[in-house]
Amino acid sequence: MKGLELSRKYYEAFGEPMLRENFAEILPHIAVGLVGQGSECMGYDDDLSKDHDFEPGFSIFLPGEDVVDRRSEFLLERAYSKLPKEFEGFGKNGLKPAGGPRHGVVRREEFLVRTIGKATETLTVSEWFAIPEQSLLEVCDGELFYDGDGAFTRIRERIGTMPEPIRLKKLAACLLMMSQTGQYNYQRLVERGDERGAQLCLIEFEKQARHAAFLINGRYMPYYKWSYRALSELPVLSELTDRLYRLISTGNTPAEAPSKLETAEDIAARIICELQDQNLTDAVCADLQKHAFSVNDHIADGTIRNMDIFAAL
Repeated sequence: MKGLELSRKYYEAFGEPMLRENFAEILPHIAVGLVGQGSECMGYDDDLSKDHDFEPGFSIFLPGEDVVDRRSEFLLERAYSKLPKEFEGFGKNGLKPAGGPRHGVVRREEFLVRTIGKATETLTVSEWFAIPEQSLLEVCDGELFYDGDGAFTRIRERIGTMPEPIRLKKLAACLLMMSQTGQYNYQRLVERGDERGAQLCLIEFEKQARHAAFLINGRYMPYYKWSYRALSELPVLSELTDRLYRLISTGNTPAEAPSKLETAEDIAARIICELQDQNLTDAVCADLQKHAFSVNDHIADGTIRNMDIFAAL
C-alpha cells in the first residue's frame, strides 16, 4: 500500500470521525492531509520506503491563534495522540524523522516557515529566486483530504505556479550555463587532456539541462534523488533522461569525448527546438548563449529582464 493511500484511509477511519464529533466548531477553519517531505507525498514510495518514516498518520493544519486558540490546539494534539497506533499492518514510528515530525497538529504558518522560510505565500522576486524549488514543491505535493475554508488550497495554488518572468529568468540562466560548460569549456578541457575538469563541465551541463527541462515544462525540479524519475515523466523532453545520464556516467578519454560532445549538442538541439515550439526564443542557431539572451528578452517585466542574467541561478 502506498503511503498516501494509507494516510487517507487512516484519516477516514479515525481522523474524520474524531474531528467531526469533538471539534465541529473549528472544522470549517482547518485543513487535513499528507503534504510536505517524504517520497509518499510524491507517490514515489515503494517497499524499500517502508524501512523508515513510514507510518499511518496525517497532518492537521491550523490557522492563526486568532481563529483557533492554543487550548483548541492542545486538545487537538491530545486527541490525535490517542488515535490507534496500528493500522492496516503498519505501526507508528517512535522516532522522529530528520527535519521533525511529518504528521500531527501544526500551524499552517509554521509549516510554511519550516518549508519555504516565510509564513506567507506572497513571495518577492528575490525569494522566488532563492527558495529551492524542491521546497516550493513540498508545499504543493501530496494531497489535502479536507480543507474547510479552502485557505490552504489557495496557498498551494498560488505557490504551485511559478510567475512567468521568474521562470524565464531561471531558464535563461540555465541555458547560458549550458553554453559555457557543454558547448565551450568541455572541448577546451578535453584538448588540454584534463579529463577530470572535462567531467566537471558535463556534470554542470547535465544539472542545468535537467533544470531547464523542468522549467520548460513549467514544473518544479524535485529533491535531487527523485529528479531523474520525475524527468522521465515530463510531458516534453523526457527523452533527455538517458542522454543526460550518459554524460555523467562515462569517461572523457580522447576516444570517448567526441561522442559525448555530440550527445551534449543533441541535448542542446532538443531543448532549442522546444524553446522555439513554445515561442520562447527568436534565435535561429545552435548556440545556447544566443538563445539564453533571447529568452531573457521575452521577459515582460522590465525590472526582472534587466537584472543580470545569472540573478536567478
